[in-house]
Amino acid sequence: MASKSYEMDMCSGPLPGKILRFAIPLMLSSILQLLFNAADVIVVGQFSGSTSLAAVGSTGALTNLLTNIFLGLSIGANVLVARYYGARQENDVRETIQTSMLIAIVGGLLLVVVGLAVTYPLLELMATPEDVIGKAATYMRIIFVGCPFMLVYNFGSAILRAVGDTKRPLYYLTAAGILNIILNLFFVIVCHLDVAGVALATIISQCLSMALVVRCLMKEEGALKFHPKEMRFHKEKLLGIVRIGLPAGLQGAVFSISNVLIQSTVNSFGSIAMAGNTAAANIEGFVYVAMNAMYQSAISFTGQNMGARKYRRVDKILVTCLGYVVIFGLGLGLAALALGDVLLGFYTNDPAVVEYGLLRMAIICPTYFTCGIMDTLVGSLRGMGCSVVPMTASIVGVCGLRVLWIFTVFRFISPTLTTLYISYPVTWVVTALVHLVTFIVIRRRYPSQDLEDPVTSYRKETA
Repeated sequence: MASKSYEMDMCSGPLPGKILRFAIPLMLSSILQLLFNAADVIVVGQFSGSTSLAAVGSTGALTNLLTNIFLGLSIGANVLVARYYGARQENDVRETIQTSMLIAIVGGLLLVVVGLAVTYPLLELMATPEDVIGKAATYMRIIFVGCPFMLVYNFGSAILRAVGDTKRPLYYLTAAGILNIILNLFFVIVCHLDVAGVALATIISQCLSMALVVRCLMKEEGALKFHPKEMRFHKEKLLGIVRIGLPAGLQGAVFSISNVLIQSTVNSFGSIAMAGNTAAANIEGFVYVAMNAMYQSAISFTGQNMGARKYRRVDKILVTCLGYVVIFGLGLGLAALALGDVLLGFYTNDPAVVEYGLLRMAIICPTYFTCGIMDTLVGSLRGMGCSVVPMTASIVGVCGLRVLWIFTVFRFISPTLTTLYISYPVTWVVTALVHLVTFIVIRRRYPSQDLEDPVTSYRKETA
């Protein structure tokens, strides 16, 4: 179905090498996506000052709050395409692609309208300081205008990941990332557009990556070929995407609510603390992408093997991905902490901002691998078609506990940034344990042995 040079057979052969070959381009792609925001943060931090740095950095949780539901639906598209692909049901793959791309377009336009309307009121609810809120609102509104580009790219790349293609999204993001950095420097240094300039650079770059991924799908052969004129909602595929993707999106949205609460708490310590928190979070993001690649690998590999009825392989996929998560998460986390002074220096020359950044990194970086373990378990569950249970566990275990932590431990025992940041590893560990138990329970519903004739058995189950 996919171009042979990019296609990957996830249902046979040794797993460690295949997962790594799938994940490395995905890691690099995620790094480039992070560079969109990191370039924004670095340029405004160096050329516009700490207020602009705080304005750009303080909007991340709020933007994610509104976009995560639709990004979650792209996970549903990924799982559905992977399972149909593994079961060799080409017509179902086509209908899923048509439905997915229409969801991306409609969702993107909806986000433009909603984002422009609620940006300023939500920033006020977050207690954004007066010296930051104007610039933050300008940055966010421009970013929301680019949501259709962002969603179409994410859905398109999710479709390619489902069949094992992580290389072409990397190529497209490389081109977009280079353009983003050039435009950042031009708009800020030459045109003096401040936060508006970095926002414009981001959405122009997103437009390029979207155009490239759409062109790629339109030039495909067979089931993966995208025909824009044939886009429509296929009821069965729409319901399947929503069933798997909506819980993932709601989980991301609720996560963002807890992160908005944490960001609001950070805001109460002033713009210097906000800037330090922003810079540290950006650095941690580069550690997270390595672990998130294993989450994405678990979804795609598990989805294809569930479609092919290779249940024993599903267990091996989880163990392999968890091993990589510990290696990458712990190794990169400790390296980032060791180089903290140097890395934070790329974002700011203010010693006070660096000090606040190091405070966060000292707590988050050594424990970040537990977040990766938590996410990888969720990826396996979603690849198996189970999305509601991990959503519920994550909302209660991560978001609920963090909110409880802020209103109890932080408020009444130790109202410091250190206490606030400790809530992260505590909630990761608790939730990972719950997901492990959930995986064991869900896995027992399926046979311990592989089944023959995957197409026939899959059709019987979904009939």
